[in-house]
Amino acid sequence: MNSSKITVAPVSVYLDVDGVVNPFSPTGTTDWGSEWTFADAGILDVAFAPEAVSELNDLARHPDARFVWLTTWEGLAPEFLCPAIGLNGQDWPVLSSLGWDEGPEWWKLVALQKDLASAGSERIIWLDDQLSQESDARSWAEYQQDRVLCISPDPRKGLSRHDLAAVRAYLG
Repeated sequence: MNSSKITVAPVSVYLDVDGVVNPFSPTGTTDWGSEWTFADAGILDVAFAPEAVSELNDLARHPDARFVWLTTWEGLAPEFLCPAIGLNGQDWPVLSSLGWDEGPEWWKLVALQKDLASAGSERIIWLDDQLSQESDARSWAEYQQDRVLCISPDPRKGLSRHDLAAVRAYLG
């Protein structure tokens, strides 16, 4: 008797750093009501909300989540950012701009599409503060309909509780 195991394609979660995990010049308190935490990431100081990092770590343990770095930090994110802020993303795949940043298209969209084709994910989550300004990426995402959840946080505040709740709900 053959027993076939049904496998579910993971939900690829593409994560940017600056403006998302590391807000630009944050002021006041985080969305969680706490003070911003600052850390030396070896190449520069970063600001972050510890609660957001904790939530990202929890979401990354979701059995259907496949987290991927999609940031100009590239390999520096797992090497320097992760240990500095306590984010458990050292083993996540890293997408590179190499070769993709020479055309007119936004390199992140091109790299994401290539990765998506090889990963086999049927659904994705894209967390990037620039999404709201990239019309090609927005058009592509709209064409995908319910297969894509795009979250473009305010770059001065980064990921909010609401944003991460939407990620959790989308993962199921």
